[in-house]
Amino acid sequence: MKAPPRLQSLVEEGLIDSVVRQLMSGKEAMVYVVRRGDETLCAKIYKEATNRSFRQAVDYTENRKVKNSRSARAIAKGSKFGRQEQEAAWQSAEVDALYRLADAGVRVPQPYNFCDGVLLMELVTDANGDAAPRLNDVAFTPQQALAHHATLITEVVRMLCAGVVHGDLSEFNILLAHSDVAGQPAGIDFPVIIDLPQAVDAAGNNHAQRMLMRDVANLRDFFGQFAPSLRTTQYGPEMWNLYQAGLLTNDTSLTGLFDRAHADVDMQGILREIDDAQAEEAARRLRMGV
Repeated sequence: MKAPPRLQSLVEEGLIDSVVRQLMSGKEAMVYVVRRGDETLCAKIYKEATNRSFRQAVDYTENRKVKNSRSARAIAKGSKFGRQEQEAAWQSAEVDALYRLADAGVRVPQPYNFCDGVLLMELVTDANGDAAPRLNDVAFTPQQALAHHATLITEVVRMLCAGVVHGDLSEFNILLAHSDVAGQPAGIDFPVIIDLPQAVDAAGNNHAQRMLMRDVANLRDFFGQFAPSLRTTQYGPEMWNLYQAGLLTNDTSLTGLFDRAHADVDMQGILREIDDAQAEEAARRLRMGV
C-alpha cells in the first residue's frame, strides 16, 4: 500500500519500512498497520481539531499542563500559535498516558515512538496474529463476562492509583488480545485498553469523578448483558470513595457494594437560618422605610 502523506516522512526517516493497510478510521484518528523490520506495528495518525468529532473536549483538557510558558500564554489567548500548541498537547496526551500506564502495569498497547503527530505502538493481536477484536464484536458466556469484567475493574483501579481516568472507556475501545501479548499465560484471552487521548488527571480535573463513574457504568452495562448479576454493582462509587480517602491500592479487594452515607439533616438548624435571614430582611426593610 502506498504510504499516506503523514506516514511518508516516517518511512523516509527509517522509523517504519512500509504501510500494510488501514486498520480503522475513528472520530479522533486513523490507524494503519505498518512494518518495521520483522515487526508488525500500528501507526495512529491524529486528526486535526477541525476534523474531530469528539464531544465536550473542554472537559478533558481542563488543567492539562503545558510546560512552556510561552505556549501556555498563547493557548490562553487563543492565537494561531496557541491553537497549534493546544493541538500538540492534545496529541501528546495519549502518549504520556500510555507510558504512564504501561509503567504502572496497566494492560495498554506498548508505545514505541511519537513523531509528527503519529504514534507508533504495539499492534494488539488475536490468536491468529490478526488485529484483536473489540469487545463489542464478541459474545461472552456469563462466566467469561464475569471474568473479563473483574479484570477490567482491576485495570481501572490500577489506572486510578496511577492518577489517570480513561474518560471514554467502553466496549468500543477495549480489545480482546491473545495470551502472547505482555507475557500472559498461553491460551488466555485478556482485555487491552486503548484510545487514551481524552484521559484526564484524577486529582487535577474537576470532571474526573463523573468520568470514572461513567467508565465503570459502561463496563457494568456491557457485561451485564451476559451476566445480569453485574447490573446492580456499584464499583465506581466504591473505588472513588476509597481513592478520595487515600485507601485505594492496586491490591484493594472491591465488593461492588456501596452504601451511600446520608448525613443526618439538622432541620432545626436550617429553620433557624431561615428565621435569621427573614429577620435580617425585615430589619433591612425597616431601615429603608419600605
